[in-house]
Amino acid sequence: IRDYYERTGFKVGFKPAGGIRTAKQSLEWLILIKEELGNEWLNPELFRFGASSLLGDIERQLEHFVTGRYSASYRHPMS
Repeated sequence: IRDYYERTGFKVGFKPAGGIRTAKQSLEWLILIKEELGNEWLNPELFRFGASSLLGDIERQLEHFVTGRYSASYRHPMS
């Protein structure tokens, strides 16, 4: 992606998919994109996740942050 941009001046987006199920995995991708391409690629026009199952884990992480406990996945409709 970086090479293409340097050669053409045209920014192309990236959508990682397949196997991204946890907030931790999504953070790994965010860090990778930031380190390789910079902050300007961290926007919805150029970078987004294609993992609907990720939402359930984010819901569980938010509940853990608020209550200090993890909830069962069945309590979150998108899990």
